[in-house]
Amino acid sequence: MMKQKLILIFLFVFSLLLSTCSGQIQPTVTSLDPNDSSLTIWWNRGYYPQQDEALEQIVADWKKKTNNSVELIFFSEDETISKAIQAVENGNPPDILFSERAEYTLTPLWAKMGKLADVSPVIESVKSLYTPVALQSASLYNNLTKNRSYYGVPLMQQSLHIHYWKDLIQQIGLTDSIPKDWQGFWNYWKQAQETLLLQGRSDIYSMGIPISVASSDTYWVLEQILEAYDVQLLNSKGELQIDKPQVRAGIITALTWLTDLYKSGYIPPNSIHWLNADNNTTFLNKMTLMTLNVSLSIPGSQQQDKDIYLNQLATLEFPNKPSGEPMTSLTSVKQALIFAASPHQTLAQEFLTYLVQPHNLAKYLQGAAGRYFPVMPQLFSDPFWSNVNDPHISVATQQLSQNKTHSLYQVLNPAYAQVSAENVWAEAIRNIIINEVSAEAAVDQAIKRIKEIFVQWKIT
Repeated sequence: MMKQKLILIFLFVFSLLLSTCSGQIQPTVTSLDPNDSSLTIWWNRGYYPQQDEALEQIVADWKKKTNNSVELIFFSEDETISKAIQAVENGNPPDILFSERAEYTLTPLWAKMGKLADVSPVIESVKSLYTPVALQSASLYNNLTKNRSYYGVPLMQQSLHIHYWKDLIQQIGLTDSIPKDWQGFWNYWKQAQETLLLQGRSDIYSMGIPISVASSDTYWVLEQILEAYDVQLLNSKGELQIDKPQVRAGIITALTWLTDLYKSGYIPPNSIHWLNADNNTTFLNKMTLMTLNVSLSIPGSQQQDKDIYLNQLATLEFPNKPSGEPMTSLTSVKQALIFAASPHQTLAQEFLTYLVQPHNLAKYLQGAAGRYFPVMPQLFSDPFWSNVNDPHISVATQQLSQNKTHSLYQVLNPAYAQVSAENVWAEAIRNIIINEVSAEAAVDQAIKRIKEIFVQWKIT
C-alpha cells in the first residue's frame, strides 16, 4: 500500500517538473560507494547558474575549512526525484538531498516511514533565526517513533503571486490603481474584461487563473482561495475538519466563486485543460491581463528585457480577504534532507549547520535571483530584497515578510500529500464545469474522497 502511494506521489511530483526548464546538463556519475569517505550531496540544479555557483563556493569554503572531501552532484528536477526514490528504495541514499519539490509530497511521506534522519542539532544551531512557519514545515511526524521532530533543514520559501500587464491596462484606458478589498479587486478585473469586449478585443481574457486537474498551480490557487474564505480543513493536530457544516459551507462558497468566474467568461475557456506551463505561456503571449503563479518565474524569465521587466510587467500583492482581514499567504518551505540510511550523517549535519549560517544562506538565496525567498527574517534587511526599483522582488518581499504566512496542510498530516497528489479540489472544479454537477454535490464527493484517503493513511 505504501509503495503504491509512493508511486502515485512520484507521478504528481513528475507533473510538477514539466513546468520548468528541462534543458539542463545531466550528470553521468550517480552510483554511491558506501566505503567512500566523501560527503555525497545530491542537489537540485538551480534555475539560474549563479545559484549553483553560490552553492559550489560554499562547499569549497567548507572543504577548505574542514579538510573534508565532498562530492556535489547537480541533477535536474525530475532526475533529483527519480534518483532519490530509487536510492531510498535500494537503501543506498546520498548523505544530503535537496529537491525543490519534495516538500509537497515525498518529505512528509519519508518522515512518516522513518526514512529521514532527525536533524534537530542543525535546527537548534539557528532555531531563533527561523520564522515559525519554517520551523513548523520542518517538524514532521514519524510513525516509527510516534512523535514529531525536525526532519528537514529549511533553506528558502516560495508562494503564490499575482502578475499583470501594466501596458495592456493602460492601452485599454483603465487606471493602474487596483483596489485592495476582495470585491473591489476582482470587480476591477471584471471591468477590464468588459472593456476589452467593448473594444473588440475578444482575444484577451482578464484572468489567467489555472483551474485544470493537470496543472499543479490549480492546487495552489484553490488552497489559497480556501484560505481567503477562512476555510480550515485541518486543525492544529492534523485532524480533518471537513465534516463541520461551516467548513463544508466555506468550501462550497469558495468553489462557487471560482467556477462562476469561469462560467461568466473571465477565464479562458481552455484553462480547464491547461497543463503546468500554460498559464505562463498564455500570459507571456499577452492573451490574459493577469495570472496567478507559484514563484517569480514569470518576471524572472523576462529579466534580460529591462523594458518588459521594469515597465510593462507588474507583481501585485493579494487583496484582503472577503472578511476584510489581510490575506495570509500559503508558503512552501524548501528543505535539505539527510536520510536515516545516509552513511555520513554526522558529517552531513556539520555541513548543513555551516550552510544555514545567515551569511552563507544569503549568498545562495540571492543566487536564485528572487525565485525563492528567505526563511530567516533578518535576511530580508539586505537591500537586494527591499529595492523598490525592482517591481517584483520588492512586492513579493512585502508579501512574505510583512504579512502572515501559512504552511501547507501536508505538514500537519502527511495524508494531505495524497490529497494534493490527486488534485482533489481540481477534480471538484472539473465536475462543476464539465460534468455540470452542483457545487454542493461536487464538494461532497471531494470530501468523501479526502476522508477515504485519511482513513487509508491512518491504518497503514
